Amino acid sequence: MSAGVERFFDRAALDWDSRTETGTPTHLEPLATAVLEEGPVPERILEVGCGTGEGALFLAREFPRASVRGIDISGEMIRRATRKIGLDPDARVAFRVGDAATLPWPSESFDLVAQINMPVFFSEMSRVLRPGGRVIVTCSMGEQTPFFTPMRLLNRRFKKVGLEPEGSGRTGSGTWFIARKQAVTHGG
Repeated sequence: MSAGVERFFDRAALDWDSRTETGTPTHLEPLATAVLEEGPVPERILEVGCGTGEGALFLAREFPRASVRGIDISGEMIRRATRKIGLDPDARVAFRVGDAATLPWPSESFDLVAQINMPVFFSEMSRVLRPGGRVIVTCSMGEQTPFFTPMRLLNRRFKKVGLEPEGSGRTGSGTWFIARKQAVTHGG
């Protein structure tokens, strides 16, 4: 990403939580709905484009045994997210600056990769996802979300990178989508 994008979000971070609906039930409802869909309990979670950390912190509360990481292009967003962690003696939650187009983790590092209101980086999300793991893409304002990706495009592009769509829906004004990376099977 360009330095201009980083600067834009660094400036936006200064009043992000008070100016947007970040962390409100409206903002988190699609993610909350998607995590209720039946699936394996994740051990390692990544939120891409975590902003000030509300989605990652929600996921940490929902999955109290999981290690949760958040990444965002904006250093100021990450500083604000880190201040929200609070008491975390096991260091389950951590945030880092980075670009979603080139995630800084090895392949197959996470059981769940989630994002809220972000452009989708299909190949990178698939690369860092373990076999059997899931991707959750949510848009808190549905089609009105600035970075909304239509469901038919999510279906097609995730299939292209080896993920099988598992479910999608609408809740409140938002939308959610889940795909699973196929588990490796050994012939016998």
